[in-house]
Amino acid sequence: MFSPNQQQQQKLEDELLSLGNNIKHHEENIRQLKTCISSLDDQIADMQVTLAKKNHSPDAPQATLEQIMQHQKSAASIVCQLKYNADPNSSINDLLGVVATLGKLNDDNLSRILSEYLGLDTMLALVCVTYNDVEALETYDKEGFVSKSSGLHGLSASIGRPIDGRFNVICLENLRRPYVGEFIPDDPQKRLALLKPKLPNGESPQGFLGFAVNMIQLDSAHLISLTSDGHGLRETLFYNLFSGLQVYSTRAHMLQALPFLSHGAISLDGGLVRSNGVIVFGTRDEMKVRFARSSFAGDDIENKMKELKWRKETSVEEVQREEAIVQHVKYIFEVKKQEFVRLMAQSSPYVVMQYPVQAAPRRSTPR
Repeated sequence: MFSPNQQQQQKLEDELLSLGNNIKHHEENIRQLKTCISSLDDQIADMQVTLAKKNHSPDAPQATLEQIMQHQKSAASIVCQLKYNADPNSSINDLLGVVATLGKLNDDNLSRILSEYLGLDTMLALVCVTYNDVEALETYDKEGFVSKSSGLHGLSASIGRPIDGRFNVICLENLRRPYVGEFIPDDPQKRLALLKPKLPNGESPQGFLGFAVNMIQLDSAHLISLTSDGHGLRETLFYNLFSGLQVYSTRAHMLQALPFLSHGAISLDGGLVRSNGVIVFGTRDEMKVRFARSSFAGDDIENKMKELKWRKETSVEEVQREEAIVQHVKYIFEVKKQEFVRLMAQSSPYVVMQYPVQAAPRRSTPR
């Protein structure tokens, strides 16, 4: 039977073994976390390079510009030629642009359907921020006829391409119903927190993919503070154009959800229900002017980068916690070790020679 001294020694030995394993476990956690942080740093750096290339690319993709330029005598084609190919100090740069150039989509099919939903006149509409910009586009003579020598007409005449016919102009600050609700939290694209349609069981209708207004990808310069009220393009232009337009996988899913389509819907296979409840049938028009394809598939790259940065911050905090725990456990280990050596010394004087008793270490506690 063990003496009390031997029992205490055995207890301390077991505690020291457990503490040693604990230290080893937390040190391995620290090693893995630091490896993860290094990998996240590499991914973030790669995304920053990709994002920098995106931000230095032309505002309007070439394919969309070429589609617009085919309408040679339209106001939209004149604006695109002057805005993207002419003097950067031209007064035409006060215009934001043409509707078709101001948004991008991740899916060609969705771009085709949404462009058809809006129609050619709207896709070619000019977009201004203030009414002063609108007034500068067109002036009239004493008889009320359009002056061909001033405004946009004068600019078009100067390049030998007079505008033929009418054209639509959208003024952001004159829109009657900009979105004034909440945004999806921590979303760099500032998507709108619209209420999803709900069945009685609380689930969304089968095939519901989201709202058209939130599927538009915007350049960062167009997300905030375009108007005097601080609104961006999503809550002004695109909310006015799409409102709560819903997107479904198939026409069958869309038609099953008819009771929930207060602002209309489209489906990826070409189904279309207008906001007034009119269901559109027949062969769909092949829209030549469409929203450009986003250069990034899936979620927006800025959103991915933000997630990676959050994971890195979390990992750094975990490393700090693990290091504090290791420091604290090592302190306890040293205290127990000194106590074990003292007990051993009482049993055998040779232990003191092999394990000299040291002063107790200064106490450290985890933060």
